[in-house]
Amino acid sequence: SVGPEICCRQSQAAVAREVRTQVDALHHCFSWRHADRATAKRATSVLAELAKNEEMVNVIVEGGAVPALVCHLKVPPMAAAVEEEQQPRPFEHEVEKGAAFALGLLAVKPEHQQLIVDAGALPLLVTLLRRHKNATNSRAVNSLIRRAADAITNLAHENSNIKTCIRIEGGIPPLVELLESQDIKVQRAAAGALRTLAFKNDENKTLIVDCNALPTLILMLRSEDAAIHYEAVGVIGNLVHSSPNIKKEVLNAGALQPVIGLLSSCCTESQREAALLLGQFASADSECKVHIVQRGAVRPLIDMLQSADFQLREMSAFALGRLAQ
Repeated sequence: SVGPEICCRQSQAAVAREVRTQVDALHHCFSWRHADRATAKRATSVLAELAKNEEMVNVIVEGGAVPALVCHLKVPPMAAAVEEEQQPRPFEHEVEKGAAFALGLLAVKPEHQQLIVDAGALPLLVTLLRRHKNATNSRAVNSLIRRAADAITNLAHENSNIKTCIRIEGGIPPLVELLESQDIKVQRAAAGALRTLAFKNDENKTLIVDCNALPTLILMLRSEDAAIHYEAVGVIGNLVHSSPNIKKEVLNAGALQPVIGLLSSCCTESQREAALLLGQFASADSECKVHIVQRGAVRPLIDMLQSADFQLREMSAFALGRLAQ
């Protein structure tokens, strides 16, 4: 664990010294030796803990943390004399997880997003998304995949160039595959990444649909877990936005009824997203409006107008306005 000696309220100078120490350690411990892996695990944890304080992010980046962390997104080389199966792998997945987590926290600023991409992080993060294929320790792997997906989300946030780079590096197919993970947190992280990648990027939207994400996303709309259906309705909302062809595909895939169901969700964010999505569906054609009304959307939308939540009232008014046009 990270000790109190690196409490984030330290002065910038003390943090800069701590960063230099950990970066130096990362540069000198890239091997499968137990002591090196333990050092790397601790260094990534310390840097991630410091990066949770946004005021310290510049100091961490200026201290050279980005290339050092990117290096540890991949595994060290095997010892020459050892067969791959016999190679001991201390802290397997743990070091890469720590590096991905720290980089995700450093990606809060656009200039840092680009710096991390320029250091070669994207292909390595995409490779981490595929690690479940041949893994034995599923808990550690799922935790790593989640951090890699979160890092991709943060790198792509409001950055259209990086969204495109992630597609080119092959990041979308493994994320779509992870929507079917048995681990709910992995599902949620994959959906969160797809939601970000789909926002205002037509090529990404098309590829997500071509990878057959819609059936899984529609199943996720029916999930008991609010965090799952919130992310799923968010992905579908971003796919549908300004894309009439995708809107038709989403409706043909059977999204309408589960979206109407979310109007009565206990999660106000899901209700809000569902109302927004129904408003978007209602602009498709008059036949769709009839289906929305017939399937019982009007009563819950009217109930939402009484909500204490301003955004919920606003979205239900938008949907009702579209239906009334």
